[in-house]
Amino acid sequence: MRQYSPDLTPPWKKPKPVPQVPAEPGLVVEEPGTGFCGAVIRCEAGTVTLEDRFGKHRVFPLEPRGFLLEGRVVTLVRPSGAAPATQASSRTASGSIAVPGARARVARAGRIYVEGRHDAELVEKVWGDDLRIEGVVVEYLEGVDDLPAIVAEFDPGPDARLGILVDHLVPGSKESRIAASVTSEHALVVGHPYIDIWEAVKPSSLGIASWPRIPHGQDWKTGVCRALGWPENTGAVWQAILKRVDSYRDLEPELLGRVEHLIDFVTAPE
Repeated sequence: MRQYSPDLTPPWKKPKPVPQVPAEPGLVVEEPGTGFCGAVIRCEAGTVTLEDRFGKHRVFPLEPRGFLLEGRVVTLVRPSGAAPATQASSRTASGSIAVPGARARVARAGRIYVEGRHDAELVEKVWGDDLRIEGVVVEYLEGVDDLPAIVAEFDPGPDARLGILVDHLVPGSKESRIAASVTSEHALVVGHPYIDIWEAVKPSSLGIASWPRIPHGQDWKTGVCRALGWPENTGAVWQAILKRVDSYRDLEPELLGRVEHLIDFVTAPE
């Protein structure tokens, strides 16, 4: 008797397989979610870094059906046996090409706002060299409950763009509703999915298996310290965490891409 496949879906309705393409240096692709188009300059476990024609870098997670290559949807994969193209010493902590002897640029009118001191310290440690060359100042807000009023007071414009990084920016959250209320075309609000910036540090960089789940209504940082047996001095614990962050490799891709996006936005030509 003839054998039939249990899958009776007509061939023309079946999803077409997405080809896998090695992310070789120099390969030009587009990330459709942001429209960022650039050449691959680095590919590591879980992330790929693109450089556009203006020399801007963006880090994206390697995900299935994640990129466009000559108009085709492809999945980028890490090349087998890939070796770094440059010495580590020639890169900044963010992975950008270091510029020996470069002087800090006079600060732009534009700014990047982050929620708290810990966020600002982490951004400075990883992206500080890039920010000084670009003349971008990072300030912290101590929360975003009053974000619409803060943006209105800043009064962003074509020559003074404002980028805002928000914690826990997920659908249905309080933060997402606040972010949606910012409508200026010269202000950009982006966020990561983590409850606190601590969570954006990879657990493996801290020697823990994962970040613990903390019950709703309990202070997250205090709960983390208790669950992991750390001292309940969140300031001291954060400094210990920060010391374990040497570069972008110690951070989750969801944060990397957002910060790079904000830097691009604030420094875009008028």
